Amino acid sequence: MSYKKTFIPASALILLLSACGANDGQDSAQPEEDPTSQEQQYDRDESNDPYDMHQSDDRSHMHGMHGGSGKLPEGLKESQNAKFPAGAEVTMHADHMPGMDGVKATVTGAYDTTVYSVTYTPVDGGKPVKAHRWVIHEELEDPGDAPLKEGTAVTLKADHMPGMKGAEAIIESAKQTTVYMVDFVSGENGETVENHKWVIETELSGAE
Repeated sequence: MSYKKTFIPASALILLLSACGANDGQDSAQPEEDPTSQEQQYDRDESNDPYDMHQSDDRSHMHGMHGGSGKLPEGLKESQNAKFPAGAEVTMHADHMPGMDGVKATVTGAYDTTVYSVTYTPVDGGKPVKAHRWVIHEELEDPGDAPLKEGTAVTLKADHMPGMKGAEAIIESAKQTTVYMVDFVSGENGETVENHKWVIETELSGAE
């Protein structure tokens, strides 16, 4: 019996192997990621927008720091002739914090003292706070006699805001008046703020 030998030209063999290699590459290739989706994920993970970072935490925390238990500084005396006694309904005309101006509030305490606006650098490393309103004489470390003059250096005992207690401050203004502690509902986010310290008499009017 005889056999015929079949010869495949070298050029045909190269073409056949190349085609197989191309098919194998197509079968194993992975789909490319959409660059748009990668950018969107980065935006979600790395966003430094202050509202994204603080809307749910720091802003509500700020409200809590402006409010509190109602504990009073030692030596603070209740006003006997306050225009708005405890329990009075008032309207605020102050913008110490978001959602405050024009909002109705309930007075929870009225006290006669000297009130200051102060500039200070928070002890937690935050940016300097200019002309913060308000800190009262009894919330200063060993302040001496009131009122203190503009430019006087003091140490704060108040903890209205993060990094405030223990901070070095400069008196920007001083006023002897009645200060009020109030409860109100924020006009910005509807949160209840209790025992906000402080609002002065000229920042209040009778509720309509």
